[in-house]
Amino acid sequence: MLCDFLRAENYTVSVAQNAEKGLALYERYGARLVVLDIMLPGKDGLYVLEKIRAKSNTPVLIVSAKTEKDDKLVGLDLGADDYIEKPYDIDIMLAKIRGIFRRRYSLDELIDGNLRINKINKTIIKNDAEIEMTEKEFELLVLLIENKGRTLLKEYLFNTIWGSDSESEQQTLTVHIKRLREKIEEDPKKPKRILTVWGVGYKFL
Repeated sequence: MLCDFLRAENYTVSVAQNAEKGLALYERYGARLVVLDIMLPGKDGLYVLEKIRAKSNTPVLIVSAKTEKDDKLVGLDLGADDYIEKPYDIDIMLAKIRGIFRRRYSLDELIDGNLRINKINKTIIKNDAEIEMTEKEFELLVLLIENKGRTLLKEYLFNTIWGSDSESEQQTLTVHIKRLREKIEEDPKKPKRILTVWGVGYKFL
């Protein structure tokens, strides 16, 4: 039901029924937010949280029927961004999710080296000169920079920017990466910022 509500709000959602499947999905596709139950079959949600925190600062929202103060403190101490008790009001859940996205991802401006990206008016300045970009090129560059240093799978990049239901093909991603390199790299043929991780995806440095 939560998945249906989130998709109705235009979030791209993947669902896993246990810790192993959830971590496998996360390793393969990444995530901008993990909604995590504690009481899972087999290894619990705290195990998942520890594994995620060992590698990244991806936002994690715990949703659990465990309502004791100690349970909440353990989850928050392990690095969860927020904790909501079951049963919950779906409007409160959506508000918490929007809040996490706003706090983590809604900085009006990103600065990286000689690049200055304004997310409000969607402009990119390189060495004090504005670079013209299409909407998809802009979204792709922002996604890469917000995940700086982390390898993002081709499937994750494509599904996030174009949507899993898109009629475009993944070759579209390759073309957009090439165009971005031409616009931001000093030598597009020897890129130092947008790197290819062969057989996997791309990484921004």
